[in-house]
Amino acid sequence: MSISLISLIFLPIWINMAQIQQGGPDEKEKTTALKDLLSRIDLDELMKKDEPPLDFPDTLEGFEYAFNERGQLRHIKTGEPFVFNYREDLHRWNQKRYEALGEIITKYVYDLLEKDCNLKKISIPVDATESEPKSFIFMSEDALTNPQKLMVLIHGSGVVRAGQWARRLIINEDLDSGTQIPFIKRAVDENGSPEEHAIYVWDHFIAQSAAENVFFVAHSYGGLAFVELMIQREADVKSKVTAVALTDSVHNVWHQEAGKTIREWMRENCCNWVSSSEPLDTSVESMLPDCPRVSAAGAEAETSQPGETDRNQPGETLPAVPQAHTPADQPHCGPPPTAEGPGPSLVLQPEPDGRLANH
Repeated sequence: MSISLISLIFLPIWINMAQIQQGGPDEKEKTTALKDLLSRIDLDELMKKDEPPLDFPDTLEGFEYAFNERGQLRHIKTGEPFVFNYREDLHRWNQKRYEALGEIITKYVYDLLEKDCNLKKISIPVDATESEPKSFIFMSEDALTNPQKLMVLIHGSGVVRAGQWARRLIINEDLDSGTQIPFIKRAVDENGSPEEHAIYVWDHFIAQSAAENVFFVAHSYGGLAFVELMIQREADVKSKVTAVALTDSVHNVWHQEAGKTIREWMRENCCNWVSSSEPLDTSVESMLPDCPRVSAAGAEAETSQPGETDRNQPGETLPAVPQAHTPADQPHCGPPPTAEGPGPSLVLQPEPDGRLANH
């Protein structure tokens, strides 16, 4: 009714304006006066008539909404999607309610970025004083140190903030559709592969160590990670690594496209002890032209694949620990440890999610 009333009030005005514009030059002053009058009319004030107070909750629970396990915003009691027209014929009030909910969702997404994506909130400018205006960005802990990849996500303007593509999609569809979180999690997962983790540990720890002779012991998928390390850091590995002991390694120099110089180095400096019924250190035929394969004299052990854990099945045992000596009648598997032992070690151990953790 209020909208119709406004229309009836405005109609004669616009008719009069049309009539005035058809008049002579003397009527231009009246036209200007009417335009000035219209410019002073506050449409917002007119729409506030009979409008409830703009007092909205400051939490999702207060709005009686929550995100379900699928990331969809649903009413706590009815399970229904968000309803924009909460009050009929009060578009302005409904819009303000929608905006208030949007601000809560912005804070909710910020919380997800820090807790679920493990991002850090960094204030900018970094050298701003207390009195200067500040903003912020979110970044992963290794964003400035990861030598492999850096992905930058830039959101649009308007009401959307960091971590969001479109607030409307978050509210009406789901978090995956409207936020940047799927992209962030994918980037974290990809940068957290065993191969990339091994390279990261090499660059930031092993390569920086004072040790002149580094010895590697790698089991199962760890052997594949070591070969990838060699491919990416061949000269550095050759200059620092003395010998490599592999146990049931699943590497493949053909599939990983290891070059000739790497394969030759592996033949001289690596040995792969594999599960076999043959006596310990007995040569075992290999289909690959890389390091020698010898028996570990142990029962069959479960090999680990990406995303799996290294664990034993009931009744199984891992291969026997390789001996520190190299029998004269067996392939050369790299120099044995010194009398003082191999020294401090950095162990790369697969975690349940397939990533490697250093311990």
